[in-house]
Amino acid sequence: MRTGIITGEYPPMRGGVGAFSHILAVELAHLGHDVFVLTSQGGRQLDDQIRVDTVDNWGWQISNRVNDWVRDHQLDVVNLQYQTAAFGMSPWIHFLPNRAKVPFVTTFHDLRVPYLFPKAGPLRAWIVQHLVKSSSGRIVTNEEDQQTLKSIPQTRLIRIGSNIRGYTPQPNIHTTALDDIADGTFVIGFFGFINHSKGLDVLIRALSLLDIDRPTKLLIIGDRVGDSDMTNVKYADEIDALIAQCGVEDHVIYTGYVTEQEVAAYLRASDIVVLPYRDGASFRRGTLLAAIEQECAIVTTLPLVSIDAISDNSFCLIPTDHPEKLATAIQHLATDASAVKIFQENVKAVKAQFTWETIAQETEAYFADLTGSFRA
Repeated sequence: MRTGIITGEYPPMRGGVGAFSHILAVELAHLGHDVFVLTSQGGRQLDDQIRVDTVDNWGWQISNRVNDWVRDHQLDVVNLQYQTAAFGMSPWIHFLPNRAKVPFVTTFHDLRVPYLFPKAGPLRAWIVQHLVKSSSGRIVTNEEDQQTLKSIPQTRLIRIGSNIRGYTPQPNIHTTALDDIADGTFVIGFFGFINHSKGLDVLIRALSLLDIDRPTKLLIIGDRVGDSDMTNVKYADEIDALIAQCGVEDHVIYTGYVTEQEVAAYLRASDIVVLPYRDGASFRRGTLLAAIEQECAIVTTLPLVSIDAISDNSFCLIPTDHPEKLATAIQHLATDASAVKIFQENVKAVKAQFTWETIAQETEAYFADLTGSFRA
C-alpha cells in the first residue's frame, strides 16, 4: 500500500506528534508499505525508505498542494496527524478531506478546539467537527475521545506508543545534570514541554510544601517549549517566576534538551516521576507513556473517564490542581521505598499493552478496511 502521512512537525523538529509520525512511518515501512510524509519546512528525510516532502506554510492553498502530492506519489490512503498547534493553528487543514480523491484518515491526537484567531467563538468547535465528519475514517488514541466520537461510524481506537523507547542502559549515556547532587537525594522527575495542561506549577507549589528528612531535587527533563506551541514560552517564564516566589530555586534542576536515550536514563534515575495533568491522566499523553516504558513509579492525576489500566494499583493517583494532596503523596513515597517498588513492578503490566508493532499492525488493518470499502 502507498501510504501518505501529513504532519505539521517531523524530526528533527521537536514535538510528540512529529516523533510519533516518524516511528509510525518506519513501522509501516517495515510492514512493506511505501510511505510518504508531507510536513513543515523544518522536517527532514531521515530514512531511505521514507520520502519526506515539505511545504512552506499550511495556508489557504494547502488543499491544492496536498492533492498534487497525492497524485504525484499515486497514494492509496492519506493519514493526517491532527493537532492544530503543529500546523500553526491553520484553519485550512480542517478542510483537507473535502477534495480528497483517496481515503482520508485523520488521527486525532486530541479533540481540543483550536485557538484559530481572536473572537473565533463557535467556529472553533465547528471546524473540528467538520474535520471529524468529513474524514473517511477517524483514529482516536484514548478512551476520552473514543467516548466523544462513539456515534460516528468508522472510528477506531488505536493507542499511541512511547516516543522514548526502552533503551538498554549504555556506559556512554550520562545523567550529567545529576552529577553534583548528594548521595541519598530523593529525585522527583518531570518530563515534557512546559505546558499549562501538564500542571508543573502545581508540582512547584507541592515541592515548596514538602517536609522530607533527606535532600530533594525536582528534575525537569527535556527541552522547555518545543517547536510548535508558542504559548508554552509565556507559561515557561511564569514557571521560572513561581520557582523564585516559592523559594525552591536550589531544589530544581533543568536538563535542557537531551537525546531520547538520555531522557530514558534520566527517567530511570528518578526515584519517582510526577505528571500532574490538569485534564487527568490519559494514554494520549506521550510523556505518561514514556514513564510507563521506563517502568517508573508514577504519581499522576485521576483520569476524567474510567480507564481500566489507570488504577491505583499501578499509579499513585491524586486529584487535579491540588498541591497539598500532591505533596502528601510525594512525601509518602519519599519515606516508603517498598511502595515505590510496588508501583514500579505493577506498571510493567500496563507497559505490555503499548507496543509499536501492534500499533502499526492495527493501523495497517484499518487502512486496508477503508481502502477496500472506498473502492467498493
